[in-house]
Amino acid sequence: MAEPGLSLGRDGAVATITISNPARRNAMTTAMWRALPPLLDRLAADPAVRALVLTGAEGTFCAGADITGLLDDPEPGAGAVAAEEALAAFPRPTVAAVRGACVGGGCQLAVACDLRFAAEGSRFGVTPARLGIVYPASSTRRLAALVGPSTAKHLLFSAELIDAERALRTGLVDELLPDGELDGRVAAFTAGLADRSGLTQAAAKEFVAGAGPDRVAHWEGQARRSAETVEGVTAFLERRAPRFTWTG
Repeated sequence: MAEPGLSLGRDGAVATITISNPARRNAMTTAMWRALPPLLDRLAADPAVRALVLTGAEGTFCAGADITGLLDDPEPGAGAVAAEEALAAFPRPTVAAVRGACVGGGCQLAVACDLRFAAEGSRFGVTPARLGIVYPASSTRRLAALVGPSTAKHLLFSAELIDAERALRTGLVDELLPDGELDGRVAAFTAGLADRSGLTQAAAKEFVAGAGPDRVAHWEGQARRSAETVEGVTAFLERRAPRFTWTG
């Protein structure tokens, strides 16, 4: 167990964080929200970690935030936003592997990942309207950028849960698989990510997020100084797998 309610596993270059609070359907406690950013920082500092999976224990991704003590919190939601921003800023590819409920704060975390693979039967929802909570502006913008304004409004206005098929149609989910195939697909996909160019991935991640001119110049400089292109082209011509070594 890496932190209270968060377990950490490794399979080669792929790290997996598992949300584990099964007594409350993996709801995120205040301590769990606070523990996630430093855990992500430690993984980001490890050059051997090339991809990250976020998932939930015992057949549930995350049923949201544990609202016990919410009225006593002087800054409700601040910990969730900090965790979401840390996950979105993680410098390597991130994949949410979703089973069961992915609701409220759980959906907030899934949306902060780069990609979302889900098992059939999963359910998704963004539910602050049930509690009279103003959903954070940054989280709202991230959701709308992913699924479009209309779907974001539907989720936020209604607090209704949608099934995995609708989540796939709206872009909330990238791949939908039978439950028994989810783990294998995620493992194979992330192993493939770990073999690709980290330079390409890191630059693409920032460009998609809207990198400014200074960051564009940064990545152009990184490309000029790195040996990634030489290795990639040479491997292609030699009909072998490339051995990319860029770690940032």
